[in-house]
Amino acid sequence: MQKSTPKKQNTTDEPLGESGEHIPVLMEQVLQYLDPKPGDNYLDLTAGYGGHAEQILGRTLNGPAVLVDRDINAINYLQDKFKSDNVTLSHGDFLGSTKELIDQNQSFDLILADLGVSSPHLNIASRGFSINNNGPLDMRMNQSQKLTADMIVNSYSQSDLAKVILQYGEEPKAFKIARHIVQNRPLHTTKDLAAVIASAGPSKSKVHPATRVFQALRIEVNDELRQIEQAIPLWIQLLKPGGRLAIISFHSLEDRLVKNAFAEYGSDTYDAIIKILTKKPVVGDPDEIVSNPRARSAKLRAVFKIKTK
Repeated sequence: MQKSTPKKQNTTDEPLGESGEHIPVLMEQVLQYLDPKPGDNYLDLTAGYGGHAEQILGRTLNGPAVLVDRDINAINYLQDKFKSDNVTLSHGDFLGSTKELIDQNQSFDLILADLGVSSPHLNIASRGFSINNNGPLDMRMNQSQKLTADMIVNSYSQSDLAKVILQYGEEPKAFKIARHIVQNRPLHTTKDLAAVIASAGPSKSKVHPATRVFQALRIEVNDELRQIEQAIPLWIQLLKPGGRLAIISFHSLEDRLVKNAFAEYGSDTYDAIIKILTKKPVVGDPDEIVSNPRARSAKLRAVFKIKTK
């Protein structure tokens, strides 16, 4: 993969700020399980604003690295943050970038995928990810793609909308919520959508009643679960023998895909090509959760590459 130097695009949003700075989750745990050493070749498939990458590259002594992100704001930020010739930036989704790296016969000692939404996504209202910050129904991680949350909310049939909410949000009131949405269309802002969802009845949990629906729409917009399912075997393929892969997930659907994929390739037989380093998902300690609430739902699983097929 050639070094990517995308031309900076003018945006109306600052990716970071005092209240929007992205704090990487499970930093100590990532360093423990990846165990970076000088000269290691590092691949970050969801580099975001470089929080994990900065710490890892500090330990690899700026060994070769590829940093991937589908958000042009993040790529622009990374371009300023990492100026070493050893750091290659790739603007694209992690599945497409993974396939390119395989086609180029690349391999890595360390691979990290943090599957969560970054704090700037949530804090920048115009990105449309947040229930709390009113903005357009967007939710695209890659702003050049066509499909938005607005299109899903206002054009999907009631049955298709309910299917998305049930499958990706695991929302028990999916069909009732879908009916309320269709009855109140058109809806174009996060505030209006959240209000309509709330009108379908209160949530039994302490979180906002629209939380699961917003998760479902984000997953549908960005094709997240299909990409994860297809990418994990390829990430294992990209690992060098002796290399380590760590994946951070933020909800049960993601974690289940990671767990099942690791189990498939790490079974206790002579055919196993990975060793599972985390029998159970690793979570943040109480102090981290207090200082960084985003870490509350974060789960890390890691593997060690034993051999190639």
